[in-house]
Amino acid sequence: MKITKQQLAGMIDHSLLRPNATLEELKKVCQEAVEYRFKAVCINPIFVPDAASLLEGKDVLICSVVGFPFGTHTSEIKAKETAEVIERGAREVDMVIQVGALKDKRNQDVVKDIRAVVDAARGCPVKVILETCYLTDEEKIRACRLVKEAGASFVKTSTGFAAGGATVDDVRLMRKTVGKDFGVKAAGGIRTLQDALKMIEAGANRLGTSGTVAIIRQLEG
Repeated sequence: MKITKQQLAGMIDHSLLRPNATLEELKKVCQEAVEYRFKAVCINPIFVPDAASLLEGKDVLICSVVGFPFGTHTSEIKAKETAEVIERGAREVDMVIQVGALKDKRNQDVVKDIRAVVDAARGCPVKVILETCYLTDEEKIRACRLVKEAGASFVKTSTGFAAGGATVDDVRLMRKTVGKDFGVKAAGGIRTLQDALKMIEAGANRLGTSGTVAIIRQLEG
């Protein structure tokens, strides 16, 4: 597929989510996001105030993760975490679904959990991480439907910290389930331009990766 550098950059959340990430690394990620005009930086909550300062006046969104990386926080804690990061400057939230509740078929518990974050986000887009490597196809389909029911804006494949990341088959299934007008974010294991293009071709309209600069440079080359 043909895509321009700017089209690709505008689909990428430049991610820094390692637990040992430093402030110097955050500064570098923010500088790169501005230079390459990435859609957003995706960071842990503790870095949101610093990122807001570094990106003030810049056309780069701040996305923070909530209930990360396991999704096992209570809904009340996820909502409070969401409200805090929004207050401090985040404009998108990536939350982790209650995987166990989904597998137990406690569908309304899943919806309630997501809706608590959606409400706390005050209109900012919420991307819901399914952690697809733990799910059957039936569970992935059901999760996508529950995410839509709860009022979120995206379904997202993975945290990048589980046993597996995004796959073409999962992205294709998610896109088929949510329809053409809903957000699908592929994340986890996207390290090359070829990886990125395969995910976009499968239906992703947002990508999450820490290998962002290398991917863009491959396109430039």
